[in-house]
Amino acid sequence: MNKAIVIGSGIAGLAAALRLNRLGYKVKVFEANPWPGGKLHAIRKQGYRFDLGPSLFTMPHFVDELFALYGYDRGERFDYHRKEVICNYFWENGKRFSASADEDVFIQAATETFDVQPEEIRKYLSKNAEKYDLTAHIFLEKSLHKLSTYLSGSTLRSFFQMYKLDINSSLDALNRQTFSDPQLIQLFDRFATYNGSSPYQTPGIMSMIPHLEMHFGTFYPAGGMHAIVQSLYDLACEQGITFSFNSPVRKIDYSGKNVSGVVLDETTESADIIVSNMDIFSTYKHLMPDVKAPGKVLQQERSSSALIFYWGIRRSFEDLDLHNIFFSDNYAEEFRHIFELKEVFSDPTVYINVTCKEEPGDAPPGCENWFVMINAPGNFGQDWEQIRDQARENILSKLHRLLGVDIAPLIEVEHVLDPVGIENDTQSHRGALYGASSNSKFSAFLRHPNFSRQFDNLYFCGGSVHPGGGIPLCLLSARIVSELVPKCDPV
Repeated sequence: MNKAIVIGSGIAGLAAALRLNRLGYKVKVFEANPWPGGKLHAIRKQGYRFDLGPSLFTMPHFVDELFALYGYDRGERFDYHRKEVICNYFWENGKRFSASADEDVFIQAATETFDVQPEEIRKYLSKNAEKYDLTAHIFLEKSLHKLSTYLSGSTLRSFFQMYKLDINSSLDALNRQTFSDPQLIQLFDRFATYNGSSPYQTPGIMSMIPHLEMHFGTFYPAGGMHAIVQSLYDLACEQGITFSFNSPVRKIDYSGKNVSGVVLDETTESADIIVSNMDIFSTYKHLMPDVKAPGKVLQQERSSSALIFYWGIRRSFEDLDLHNIFFSDNYAEEFRHIFELKEVFSDPTVYINVTCKEEPGDAPPGCENWFVMINAPGNFGQDWEQIRDQARENILSKLHRLLGVDIAPLIEVEHVLDPVGIENDTQSHRGALYGASSNSKFSAFLRHPNFSRQFDNLYFCGGSVHPGGGIPLCLLSARIVSELVPKCDPV
């Protein structure tokens, strides 16, 4: 039986291991941390449970696929439900908006809240859907770096309609051309943060992201986001996939055009193929320091990082739902600080995720577990202790203004994660959440492919390679790898 090694057990690594095992490989996963899941991790403190990493679950059918590979109905192993409210939005002038998952309800509510006509929003959402339909099979579902991807009628038809993709204008410019209400523009601009980019730089094609939320829906997994990882890990163990935790890979061995195995602290493991779920920058820098790295790819601007406060709050708030956004009053300046000045803006946009709204046991009775995140620059050696203290003060001040409640005395539990911690825990270069940013119309083509151009049996998956970051794209990267590896006799 052919042997495969997966380096890292982030969600893409777990998915890759499951797919390779189904193809007939004997799979072993090496993970530096004592837990599976990478950024998808969780902690409990004094009666509060917090998901540490991604908090938004969309396109769950990509998770369902993995259970279906082994003949399981997803409901037998893993459960989730669709949210009726996507997100609650708050602005400094007192305006509030609850975004419904139902497109008709969303449009009606938006016309009552913002200066916009129903047909304007409907046309915008329809164009976003068309962008997704034109590009998903090229940019998301197949290797963007293989000639075979382009040798199909559907691909050629898509390229003839490139003018519909708005790649020559920024997302913000597109939204300003479409709408006049500055707060509605800001609402649609914020989807650039889903891949760690700036709406003032990322191309207008990114307007397809709200389509993914409204068409495919947003969901809550029973047991929290960490349950996604745990269910896949349990499935993998049942299928005979071996995991070694606290086992950082130190080096990838190679000879000629092939990799042959990995070096650990005290042992060497051989393999017929290797899949790295480690950040692509760290894979080259730490595991293959003698191999010529793809300079242009690795020198791309990194995506934004995050500064996250996990607060146990001794009160419940009816104004809040699972997902909540408190907008900056100067969005352009916020992103200038993040990407140009490498600083945290004094008036940041604040995201609050409250899972006890869906899972009451995640907090003590009458209390709430707040995941409070602001977008932050990567780790460039800033004074993060000073940044954390100032950001905490600014966040509390903002929430006091917009909620009308002094939050500080209600905090009885606190845990903090900054870009340094993200970098240390996940080997993500500079603590970037999504690998490279998408602040260029060429970003998709500049992402590292899911295969090595130097070694015939080395592959890559995860948020730092094609097609990008976020749970759905990480799962797609694993699927792409499974379509590229040499076939075995399926089990």
